[in-house]
Amino acid sequence: MVRQVLILLGAPGAGKGTQAVRLADALSLPHVSTGDLFRENLSQGTALGEKAKGYMDSGALVPDELVVDMLFDRVGRDDCGGGYLLDGFPRTVAQAEALGSRLGADDRVRVIDIEVPDSAIVERITGRLSCGSCGAVYHRTFNPPAAEGSCDRCGGALSQRADDSAEVVEKRLAAYHEQTAPVAGWYRERVGIQTVDGTQSPDEVFSACRACAEEVAS
Repeated sequence: MVRQVLILLGAPGAGKGTQAVRLADALSLPHVSTGDLFRENLSQGTALGEKAKGYMDSGALVPDELVVDMLFDRVGRDDCGGGYLLDGFPRTVAQAEALGSRLGADDRVRVIDIEVPDSAIVERITGRLSCGSCGAVYHRTFNPPAAEGSCDRCGGALSQRADDSAEVVEKRLAAYHEQTAPVAGWYRERVGIQTVDGTQSPDEVFSACRACAEEVAS
């Protein structure tokens, strides 16, 4: 049985996480996030989680092979029998190679890359404001509060998260271009890649991603 392995790529702030959740639901594919894998294995104290914790406690990076072990432990479950959607992995060419070495002959890999210019990402992220009381999120340009600095929902004070500053965002984008952007080229040479304009509205991006996914699945 052919199993669909859908990989969603995109820079931080491109909307990849939001679209991954919507796509997984629309396509009836389990949404597999490496962040969720780490949290699950650490909280449950699994053998893989204990290994990862050892690296993390010492300040070392968790080896790619261990991340792939966690991934294949997850996608080996019954709900992934028809396929799954990967969000946040692979982040490097080395991880893509490690993933490829473990895939089966019936695993059909397809990749969608949500493309957004750096300038648009910086504007998106640095404009975000959050309420310290209820957690509501606003944007200075795209979703401003009725009263500047005040939450519409509860009246709490709005502020910018420290990791939403221009300096932090630019560092994250630089790391992305150095480490993760080459993954798209790696897949383009091997299985092809579908690109989606991420500057459209969230609904338009979703429709385009779904059309790509359904096209490659047919």
